[in-house]
Amino acid sequence: MSAARHIAVVGAGMAAARFAERHHALGGTARITLHGAEPRPPYNRVLLADVLTGRYAAEAVALPVGAAELRVGSEAVAVDLAARTLTSADGRTETWDELVLATGANPVLPPIRGLRRPDGSGLRDGVHSLRTLADCARLGEDVGRARRAVVIGGGVLGVSVARALGALGLTVEIVHQGPHLIERQLDAEAAAALREGLRRMGVEVYPNNRARAVVGRHGTGDSAVELANGYRLGTDLVVLACGVRPRTALAHAAGLTVDTGIVVDDTLATSAPHVHAIGDCTQHRGVVHGLSGPAWEQADVLAARLSGADPDARYQGSRPLARLSAGPLEYAAFGEAHLDAEDQAADPDLNVLRLSDATRGSYKKLVLRGERLVGAILLGDLATVGDLARAYERDASLPDRPLHLLTSYGATP
Repeated sequence: MSAARHIAVVGAGMAAARFAERHHALGGTARITLHGAEPRPPYNRVLLADVLTGRYAAEAVALPVGAAELRVGSEAVAVDLAARTLTSADGRTETWDELVLATGANPVLPPIRGLRRPDGSGLRDGVHSLRTLADCARLGEDVGRARRAVVIGGGVLGVSVARALGALGLTVEIVHQGPHLIERQLDAEAAAALREGLRRMGVEVYPNNRARAVVGRHGTGDSAVELANGYRLGTDLVVLACGVRPRTALAHAAGLTVDTGIVVDDTLATSAPHVHAIGDCTQHRGVVHGLSGPAWEQADVLAARLSGADPDARYQGSRPLARLSAGPLEYAAFGEAHLDAEDQAADPDLNVLRLSDATRGSYKKLVLRGERLVGAILLGDLATVGDLARAYERDASLPDRPLHLLTSYGATP
């Protein structure tokens, strides 16, 4: 009897786990190995802020991997495409029939003085990123000794971390270089409502500000984040939430086509035969998503193809929905939610609807093109998000009374 086909997966994050689990569920018979740099099984990193607050234990965010063999603490350091081999940091080399790169992304470290230790070996004491459970544990240790925190970056992660730190009793300030919070997904009015909600939770926001240095000595009470205008925010710890960058070094060294991410086609194939890529490390049709939804969709397509369940499956791109729970604040956004009155004036088929309630801290915005929903923002009241998201994903026609959509279209959270 011939040996089972071997699929080696480089990475053991959310995309890798999803691929392995779906391949098994679809009846795939290949032997799968997951090679992860972290010394633990895959987990849902979207929930790290909730692990920080204690809402979830670290074990509770673990992800299933089907029948895959886990090689934790086994970072892949070299790929030989011609010989079809994979070499790990421990010196082990093994052959593969199919290779899946799910290498993920690294946190972006902004050009701020004082982030690193003097010898450049890593982040200085009191400065944190939040990408792994180990990061979460280190931050948790510092939180127990801190009263003040500065979060650099006002995107989804920055707001999520700020909410978590505020819930733990810290005074929190967000420094954000953009014009308002989460500007890639929220418009100015929604961001203003979110900012006010955070203020009520004890979180202050400084938009249109750039941090230029971390000064003072950690643990002495005199450390601060210095802004470009010279103003200093005293703090006991700093959290960096400045986005992520695809981890492509292994693919580049192997000779694969790499742009911002590892370039893949609709089959999730790279530029080399029998080599595929999924998740945060990929670039598909010029787009790098960096979100869990598209990563799982890519994993599902590749699992269908390599398991044989659907050899013709194709990834056509994603229509991701971003959703954040921030204590009493919740928001969801998707599609062309950035379109506004000026766009409506230039496009007769476009209809932008808004409904805000300052007393309840809620805001809704729907963007329709003809009878179809092409974007939405919902803040505070997400009762209709399920039905609206399905209508968006299916490109379905909506009721003929547009204002009805803002108040009572469906009731599925």
